[in-house]
Amino acid sequence: MRYRTIYALVCLLLLAVTGIQADNLTSPISLVPCPVSIVPGTGNFRFSAKTTFAVENEAQAVEVRQLTALFTRAAGFTPRIKVGSKKGDICLVTDAGLKNESYKLEITPKRITIHAADAVGFFYALQSIRQLLPAAIEGASASASPSTSADIDWAVPAVTITDQPRFGYRGLLVDVARFFSPKENLLRIIDCMAMLKLNKLHFHLTDDNGWRIEIKKYPELTEIGSRRVDRPGKSFPDRRNPRQGEPTVEKGYYTQEEIREIVAYAGERHIEVIPEIEMPAHSNAALAAYPLLACPVVNKYIGVLPGLGGENADVIYCAGNDSVFTFLQDVLDEVLKLFPSKYIHLGGDEARKTHWEVCPLCQARMKEEKLANEEELQGYFMGRVARYVQGKGREVIGWDELTNATIPKDFIILGWQKYGEAAVKAAELGHRFIMTPARIMYLIRYQGPQWFEPLTYFGNNTLKDVYDYEPIQKDWSQHTASLLMGVQACMWTEFCNAPEDVDYLLFPRLSALAEVAWTRPERKDWKAYLAAMDGFNEHLAAKGIVYARSMYNIQQTVTPRDGRLEVKLDCIRPDVEVRYTMDGSQPTAQSALYVRPLMLTGTKTIKAATFSAGKQMGQTLELPVVWNPATARAIKSIGADNIGLLVNGVRGSLKYTDSEWCSWMKNDTVSFTLDLKKPEAVARLTLGSITNYGMAAHKPARIEVLVSADNKDFRKVSGKSFTKEEIFREGTFREDIPFEIGEKARYIRVVAYGAGLCPFTHVRPGQEARIYFDEVIVE
Repeated sequence: MRYRTIYALVCLLLLAVTGIQADNLTSPISLVPCPVSIVPGTGNFRFSAKTTFAVENEAQAVEVRQLTALFTRAAGFTPRIKVGSKKGDICLVTDAGLKNESYKLEITPKRITIHAADAVGFFYALQSIRQLLPAAIEGASASASPSTSADIDWAVPAVTITDQPRFGYRGLLVDVARFFSPKENLLRIIDCMAMLKLNKLHFHLTDDNGWRIEIKKYPELTEIGSRRVDRPGKSFPDRRNPRQGEPTVEKGYYTQEEIREIVAYAGERHIEVIPEIEMPAHSNAALAAYPLLACPVVNKYIGVLPGLGGENADVIYCAGNDSVFTFLQDVLDEVLKLFPSKYIHLGGDEARKTHWEVCPLCQARMKEEKLANEEELQGYFMGRVARYVQGKGREVIGWDELTNATIPKDFIILGWQKYGEAAVKAAELGHRFIMTPARIMYLIRYQGPQWFEPLTYFGNNTLKDVYDYEPIQKDWSQHTASLLMGVQACMWTEFCNAPEDVDYLLFPRLSALAEVAWTRPERKDWKAYLAAMDGFNEHLAAKGIVYARSMYNIQQTVTPRDGRLEVKLDCIRPDVEVRYTMDGSQPTAQSALYVRPLMLTGTKTIKAATFSAGKQMGQTLELPVVWNPATARAIKSIGADNIGLLVNGVRGSLKYTDSEWCSWMKNDTVSFTLDLKKPEAVARLTLGSITNYGMAAHKPARIEVLVSADNKDFRKVSGKSFTKEEIFREGTFREDIPFEIGEKARYIRVVAYGAGLCPFTHVRPGQEARIYFDEVIVE
C-alpha cells in the first residue's frame, strides 16, 4: 500500500512538472529584438513597494532609476535602490568578461541578477525586463485609475537571457525638415528606440523644405528657413514652388535649448544623436535666407520649397564661393557644441550641377584645383568641409552619391540607392559603410496592401520586407563585410501632416529594424517575432501610440490562367485565417475558409478579411472582378511589367503602385496584342488610364487600335490624340479612354506613343512621362 501511495505521488509530481513544461511551451517568453539565448524558468518574479535594487555604484543607479520611475508613474509605488550594497531583490553585478552592450539576465521567483560590463549593458537588460512587464508599465499615471493599477500583477516570468548585439550601429533617421516633429513626440520615439535597443538617431535637420535648428550667428536660417508657403489639399509631389512675395507659414524649429534637451534625453537612453546638415544640395531653405551663397548665375526666386521643387531643386550652394565654406564652418561650430556625437552627417546626395556647369566661380575653382568635372568638384566640396569637421575630432558620414567621384578621406558611406550597391563599392575602396537601402529600409513607402493605406509614394516595404532584410550578401568579400558598421531605417516625412502620421509609418516596422540590427540571422524566426512584436505593440498602445495594423490586411493577386482567373489572397501573418464571401455579404469568422486560390469564370465580388480566435483582425478587402470578352485572354507585350494585369478583371485604384497598373520600362512607344481566340464582333474597346501629376504619370500623346485575323497583317481601325494641355493636367485621377471599333477581329493591337518629357512648367520638368494602363475592356 505504501508503495502505491509513493507511486501515486510520483505520478502527480510528473503531471505537475509536465503541466509546467506545457505552459512554457504554449506561452513562450519572447522579446524584440530576439536575444542570443533565452531559457524559460518556472514561476514569476513580482515587483512591489518592497522590491529593492542593489547596485554597485551611482552609475548603475542612474540606469535603474529610469525603470523605477515607470513604476512610480504607472504602479503607484517606487522600488528602492541601495547603492554600494550586494543584498537586494535585484542585483546588478559588473562582469568585465562580457562584451560592451551585452548582458546576462537571470530571473527567478525570488531574485533577479543582471551581469554586464558597462552601463549600456545594464540598461539593455532593464529594457528587457520592461518588455516582460505588463504593458501598463507604460501608463501615464496610477492615480488616474488606482483600482486598475492595484489589480495588475507586476510580474515578470522566470528566465535566463544571454544577449549581445549583432551590429554596433543600429540607427533610425527621422526627417524633421519636411514635417517638423514636436519635441514631445520626438522624445517618445527616442524612448521606443531605447526599448528596442536601437542606439543611433540620425537627425535630418535641414533640407529644401525647412531649416529646423536655431543657429545664433545666422538667425534668418530659422526666421526665414523654417517657414514655407502652404498648399492646402495638395500632396507633397503636387505642390508648386513659392512665388516671390507669397506669404509663408511657420512650420517649426528647435531652439538650442530644446536640442540640448533632446540630446540629453537620448543620451540617458544610450542613443547617440547624429545631426545632419545637408550640403551642397537640399539647401533651398538655407539659401532662401542667404541667397548670396548660391551661384551668381541663378536667375530665379529662391524660397523654401513646399514640395519636390522641380527645376528649383537644382539651386545649391556655390562651390566656388569661399563665403559658403565660412558659413558652413560657422554653422557646424554651433552644431558641434550642441551635439557631442562621434559622427556628423554632411549630406552629399542628389546634387544637380546645373548651375555649377555655367558658374564662373565654380569653373574657376575646378581649374584652380585641377578637377576633371563637376562630380569631382562635389568631391572637393565635401572633402573640404569634412576635413574641417575631422579637425574638430569628429568623424563624417555622407550619402552614397559620394561614390560618383573620388571619395573624401575617411568618409563613412550611408548606402541608400536601390539596395545599397554604391556603399558596397565604397567598401571595396576601403571605406566603412552603413546600409539603409531605399527598396527595403525607407519607411515612407507603403507598409501593406495599398487599398487600405494613406497616400505616400513608390512601392511597398512591408513589415516582413524589413524583417527579412539581410544586409551582408553572400557575394561580399570578408573584407567588405568587416567594414559594415550596421543598418539604419529612414523615416522620411513628405506625406506626414501630423505626429500621428509619423507614428503610423514607424510602428511596428521599427521593431523589425531592431531584429535586423540586433539579432543574428540564425536566431530569427518570423512566427516567434510576431508573437514578441504583439507584446511590444501592447506597450506602444499603452504609451498612446496608434501603430499600423497593415500586417493583418490582405493583398490580392489576380492572374489569367487558361481562360480563367486565379485569385490569390495573401496575408504576411501566418497565424490568421482568411475568410471570404462571394455572395455580397460581409465576411465573418464562420465564412468560407480560404485554403487555396479561387478560380473564376465570370463576374464576382470577393469580400475577404483575416480572423484570429473568431475576431476580425484586418480591414475587409472588397474586390470586384468584372468579366468582359477580353478577360483572361492571351495578351503579349515587350517591356511591360506584368502585362496580364490588363486582362485580369480588376481595376486599379488612385495609387498607381497598387499592383493593378501595368507599366513599361520605355515609354516612347508601347504596344500589346490581345488574342480573343476566335473572330469576334467588337463594337468598342476601352482602355483604363491614370494621371498622377506629381509623379509624372500621364496618358500618351497618341493611341492607335489595330485589328488582325492572323496576327500578321494589322489594320488601324481607331485612334486618338491628346494635346499637351489634356496630357499634363494637374491632379490624380483615373480615365477610361473609349475607341469605337465596329469590326470583326480575333487579334487587337494597341499602340501608345508616349508624351515625352514633362514640360518646363511641370513639377517634374524634364522627366519622362510614364504610361500606366489598368484594364482592357472589350464590348
